Amino acid sequence: QVQLVESGGGLVQPGGSLTLSCAASRSIGSFHAMGWYRQAPGKRRELVAGITVDDITNYTDSVKGRFTISRDNAKNTLNLQMNSLKAEDTAVYYCNGRDILDITTGAEYDYWGQGTQVTVSS
Repeated sequence: QVQLVESGGGLVQPGGSLTLSCAASRSIGSFHAMGWYRQAPGKRRELVAGITVDDITNYTDSVKGRFTISRDNAKNTLNLQMNSLKAEDTAVYYCNGRDILDITTGAEYDYWGQGTQVTVSS
């Protein structure tokens, strides 16, 4: 059973920074893709940032220029550097790892961490 464990969440003032980390129980390079999602109260879970096995990254528009996703292969962690945080970034942040089960059909399987709370407030 693959485990993803997030850390680094907390309370930060607007304009501040946080770095989230996700430790995986297997090589992060073995996932087809990994990403950070977030879910605010009363809202759907949304993709914040993703990175493929080829190191192609993508970001939701609201975090472009402020957040950076990266892999630390030495530590086997997926990281999310969050700068210039805003109140609307407040949410539970989840680490995701995705496998391709069938390359023909595109069937996928997602692994999820338990989430870490990020609260941006003065």
